[in-house]
Amino acid sequence: MKITDISAFPLWADHRNICLVKVETDEGIAGWGESGLSGRELAVTAMVEHLKQFLVGQDARRIGALWQEMYRGAYFEGGRTITAAISAIDIALWDIAGKALGVPIHQLLGGAQRDHIPCFITTTEAHGEAMIADMVRLKDMGWDCIRATTGESVAGPHVYDPRKAIAVAADALIEARAALGSDVVLGIDFHHRLQPAEAASFCQRMPSGTIDFLEEPIRQQCPAAYAQLRSMTDMPFAIGEEFASKWDFLPYIESGLTNFARIDICNVGGFTEAMKIAAMAEAHYVDIMPHDPLGPICTMATIHMSAAVPNLSWQEVDPYGRSTADYDRLFPNRPQLDRNRFAIPTAPGLGLEVDETAVRAGSFAFWECPRRYKPDGSYTNW
Repeated sequence: MKITDISAFPLWADHRNICLVKVETDEGIAGWGESGLSGRELAVTAMVEHLKQFLVGQDARRIGALWQEMYRGAYFEGGRTITAAISAIDIALWDIAGKALGVPIHQLLGGAQRDHIPCFITTTEAHGEAMIADMVRLKDMGWDCIRATTGESVAGPHVYDPRKAIAVAADALIEARAALGSDVVLGIDFHHRLQPAEAASFCQRMPSGTIDFLEEPIRQQCPAAYAQLRSMTDMPFAIGEEFASKWDFLPYIESGLTNFARIDICNVGGFTEAMKIAAMAEAHYVDIMPHDPLGPICTMATIHMSAAVPNLSWQEVDPYGRSTADYDRLFPNRPQLDRNRFAIPTAPGLGLEVDETAVRAGSFAFWECPRRYKPDGSYTNW
């Protein structure tokens, strides 16, 4: 089965751009994938075009070998843009393999190890009474794992004062735990905005056992900084959504710096790489907590991965309550939550229908992440 064409489609869908990739074969079977490098879709599209030049004509069934060639084929191997493109192509190749054999992808990965995919939900309300009320509402809806985030709207404000933010967040989470009781898993994502001392200060304000995981409190490029933070708190960490390879994950898993591995299948290298990272995590008794902030192809791919691994905690779901009209139109049978879980797919490949006519009619809209600045005018992370 030879690859005959590869096409990338960066397009605006609902509230963001997504970057889809289609791989076609000479047997008439095509697969779809998605890239996760949000805000840099045109760069990924160009990388897909580079990779296409030597992938066309190759055997679509040699997925592992093609992964190695895509990653190592240039003198400067790896990098976020390359692995984002590889992720989309790899997912599409697994989609082809499942369709060719008439089985869902998770069956090719060893079969489902659970009956459904448990998920966690996020409240985006401001830290305080609104957040607590929303968490109680979510608990009443059946959610048993709830995450807070930075406590501000996506659009603003543009000024972020980390010292004030950690004080407000700590007080709100203490109250939230009292309101929710002890049977709800409670976490917070700081979106890597803090420095180690600020993150430590936040942790030290929290009575032990208040929250069950602290996600991405600081930037992830320096494992030594996380080791320093680890020495100052016993709070479990959830790290990894920005990682682009198993080598990025390695020091965090081997050194016990993360307690939940936030694998993003559309950034880390697709199924081929994500399953290796999950196995690495399993060997160190670390559960994966997949990052799923993208479109329905990402969600469906993550569901297959989550089904096939033994060490799953919860899969992320989009919490933002925004319009999904474009997703519904582009992906007529996209995965839908059943209370706080996803069903295990049974259709061949990804099991996701893509309306290619609608995809091709879509258009790209330039977009940048919101900018955040400290009170003195210096830049901080979104």
